[in-house]
Amino acid sequence: MPVPEATQRGNLKVYLGYAAGVGKTFQMLADAHAAVERGVDVVVAYFEPHARQDTIVLIEGLDVVPHRKLDYRGRTFQEMDTDAVLERKPRVALVDELAHTNIPGSQSTKRWEDVQVLLDAGIEVWTTMNVQHIESLNDQIWQITGIQVRETVPDWVVRQAAEIVAVDVTPEALLNRLKRGAIYKPEMAQKALTGFFKGSNLGALRELTLRQAAHEVDLRQSAYDKTSGFQVSRVSESRPDETAGDKSKERILIHITADSSSAMLIRRGRRVADFLHADCLALFVHKTAEITDLPAAEREAVEKHLRFAQNLRIDTQILAGQDIPRTVVEYARRSQVSQIFVARPRGRLRQRLLGRNYAEDIVRMAHDLQVTVVADRSRRQAS
Repeated sequence: MPVPEATQRGNLKVYLGYAAGVGKTFQMLADAHAAVERGVDVVVAYFEPHARQDTIVLIEGLDVVPHRKLDYRGRTFQEMDTDAVLERKPRVALVDELAHTNIPGSQSTKRWEDVQVLLDAGIEVWTTMNVQHIESLNDQIWQITGIQVRETVPDWVVRQAAEIVAVDVTPEALLNRLKRGAIYKPEMAQKALTGFFKGSNLGALRELTLRQAAHEVDLRQSAYDKTSGFQVSRVSESRPDETAGDKSKERILIHITADSSSAMLIRRGRRVADFLHADCLALFVHKTAEITDLPAAEREAVEKHLRFAQNLRIDTQILAGQDIPRTVVEYARRSQVSQIFVARPRGRLRQRLLGRNYAEDIVRMAHDLQVTVVADRSRRQAS
C-alpha cells in the first residue's frame, strides 16, 4: 500500500439510518451529484447496489473506482480497492456500508479500517451505516430485536465524523417500500417482515437513531463551546496516573472478569462515559500482574475482553491483588474514579458465597463511590 504524504486529515461524513432501505445510499449519492455540480472532485470508492434500481440510477455520471476482486472458497467477491482510491486521490470518496467485514485476504479486516487509511491520506469520506452497527448499542439492539448484530463499528470511529446526517423515513413508509419489493426480493421481503422489520422493532430503532444523532450533536457542541471552534470529540487515551490530578473530570471504571457478561459491561460503561464526557477505564485483577498462569479458557476470555475494551478506546490495566474487590476499590480511589461498573452475579448462591463474583463486596467496600451493578439481560438468540 502506498504511503501517503504528510497532510491534513480528511473529514468524515456519516449517513446514519435505522434499517436497510431508509435511503442512506440514495441520499449520499444525491449529495454527491450536487457536490460535483459545484466542481468538487468526487469518486465512488465502494457502492453496494442491492438491486435497488432507484439507487443504481444515481451512480450514472459519477466517477467510479473499480472494485478489487478476491477469490475465496471458490467464489469471487468484490471489495473496495483502497490502493486505487489513494492513487486517484479525490477530494471526496463515497464508501457504502461502513460496518462491512472484508473477505479474508483483503488489506484490512473491516471497511472502517480502510476508511481510516483514506482519511489519513487527506481524503474526505462520506459513508453509510445503520444505528444497530454502533458497538456500544449492541446489547440494546439485541434487547429490541432479539438479533445479535455481528458487524459493528467502534464508537470512536463514528465520533470522528465532522458531520452526521440522520436519514429518516417513517416505519410505515419503510414497510411499504419493503412490501412493494423496493428493498429486497419478494422471498427475502416476506422473511424480513416477520423478523427484523417488525413494526415494533422499526419504531424503537428509529427512535434510537434520532437519539443517537442528537447525542452526537451534543458532543460536538460541547467541543465547540470548549474550544470556540469546531472540533470532533475524541476519547482521552491518557493513563489513570497521568490524569488523577484532574478532580473535575468524571471517570468510570469497568471491572473486567472472564465472564461473558464483561462484554455487555464494557459497552454499557463506554456509552455512559460518552454521555458524561468522562474518562473510561477498565481493570482486571489477578493474583499476579500477569495472566499467563490462568487456565487457557479463562485467559483467552480475559484477553478477548481487554482487546474489546482497547478497541473502544478504553484504557485497560491488569493489577496484582489477592483481595480482588479491595484492589478494585483502592485503584478506583487512587485514580479519582467517580463510578464503578460491575456485573450482577449470575451464578448460583453457593458459587457467589465462594467468592466467584465480587459485585457485593465491591458495593460494600466502595461506600464513598457510586457503584453501578449491571444485569446481563441479553437475549440468547444470535444471527
